[in-house]
Amino acid sequence: MPMSDDHKAALAQGRRESKAIKSYLSALGSRRPGRPVTPETIKQRIDDVAEKLDKETDPLRQVGLRQERLDLEQKLEEFDQQEDVADLEAGFVEHAASYAERKGISYPAWRDSGVPASVLKKAAIPRTRR
Repeated sequence: MPMSDDHKAALAQGRRESKAIKSYLSALGSRRPGRPVTPETIKQRIDDVAEKLDKETDPLRQVGLRQERLDLEQKLEEFDQQEDVADLEAGFVEHAASYAERKGISYPAWRDSGVPASVLKKAAIPRTRR
């Protein structure tokens, strides 16, 4: 039996919501607590490693510093390719209320997943225990 247009639309909506929610939660999960890493801090660390490398005479330490520099350069490239968390947050805010209602996800579950209270407020997720 073929699907109705309403059913197809509901499935498409569910996919959009799931993608937005998953992308935002993944971005939150990749962030570590503490001081945020920015392209500027990575560039500063690369400069610091280059300075240490110029002064280092031990060949084993030099190879370690070269690897550290390569790792930092790779991290800088990856940073440039990451999606902007603000855009992901906007997608979450747009879809979270209907997704939470449909899936039965409570405020505490979102908080335990790392979603800030301010974002839940923007998304109109009520503070309930459910």
